[in-house]
Amino acid sequence: MIHMRPFTAFEKRNMEYLVNHNIKFTQVQITATGLKKSILDATTPMRTYFKENGVHDYACQLKGQDYKVTIPTHILSSFKDIDTQTSLYRPETKDGDPRLWIYKLKETTEADDIHAIIAMNPKLLYVINITKVDIQKCCETSIVNPIADLIHDMSLGADMISEELLALLMNYQNKWIDTDLRADTAIGRQVEALLGIDMNDSPLPDYKGIELKSFRSQRPSIRKNLFCKVPDWDISYLKSGADIVDKYGYLSGGVKSYRNTLRCSAPNTQNLRLNMNYPDNLLEIEEDRVAADVIKKVADVAVWRLQTLHQCLLTKHHETFWIEVDTRVGENGQEQFMFNKIEHTRNPIVSQFDILLEQSMITVDLLLGRPKVDPETGKQKKGGDSVSFKIKKNAAGLLFPNSITYKF
Repeated sequence: MIHMRPFTAFEKRNMEYLVNHNIKFTQVQITATGLKKSILDATTPMRTYFKENGVHDYACQLKGQDYKVTIPTHILSSFKDIDTQTSLYRPETKDGDPRLWIYKLKETTEADDIHAIIAMNPKLLYVINITKVDIQKCCETSIVNPIADLIHDMSLGADMISEELLALLMNYQNKWIDTDLRADTAIGRQVEALLGIDMNDSPLPDYKGIELKSFRSQRPSIRKNLFCKVPDWDISYLKSGADIVDKYGYLSGGVKSYRNTLRCSAPNTQNLRLNMNYPDNLLEIEEDRVAADVIKKVADVAVWRLQTLHQCLLTKHHETFWIEVDTRVGENGQEQFMFNKIEHTRNPIVSQFDILLEQSMITVDLLLGRPKVDPETGKQKKGGDSVSFKIKKNAAGLLFPNSITYKF
């Protein structure tokens, strides 16, 4: 798998402008080989973006040219709009690795240029060369141009979705709502049910691109869940959660598991800690060891590419409703809840994410366990493995600026 090169300051400024105007996008780097062969890899973040926006699901696509999908596309520059199309396909060779090609792209790009791909709707894509085009300049000039028109139209559309969601939730103002199960996730699941969202384990935002996070006001939690993301096993020393359990796990209830929090400031009870490796753009899990001569040694465990984590953050929390509820026990013994307030956040500051990790304001929970027997059914079930990135409540404002609070 080819991974994208680091962004330049100019490219970051372009992406920040898109994010600040509520434009969701994915990126593609035009490698020299890709430009020559007219073949580009559809990376994991790109496939996630296409699926989230209803453009295409590579997982459901069969191999071969007969199953190729084409999407109408516009390549935009400062004053030019090239009408073309993008093909999405899986070849017969190389395990059917997802591919794409944007026709006429060679007219506007050079090797190693990075482009933003924007889904205006499920059947229309826009492509902008963020290595060469100054998006802010295009949007702030008085001269009519296609990029300014696109950003303006999409910004208005994003506001309409958040207003629509808020209106739906306001229908339940001052009402006690029954939950259907006894679980920590009962509130979140019931909120999704009220909005007609099917229960699923998708890492994508919940309501038309807006993430929903529900929590009880009475519960003294000091951290908010951001997203779940396992390490990049392909470049890690240990290659799976099971390997971590094998080496660092412990017996709990007769089952070997690993359940602990990792932070940069200090090692946990298993001597594991996080480390920000800025030169290599990695977040590392390391083991602190003290030898007999009291010289500390470090053993590698697993790593994440920082760029992967940044893309997870931007995909999951491009826009979020943090829903706080009051709860009580109803007459039937089931939990009931009433909306208290909603904090509406947009556009997390990616650079702050790294700093907050380094300062242990963002931590990582490893919840890893072996398959075990369900006591009710007697059947084997998974141990509920997850790797969760969480932020302290009092640090959320540093990651999500300019939030809006709606009182119920």
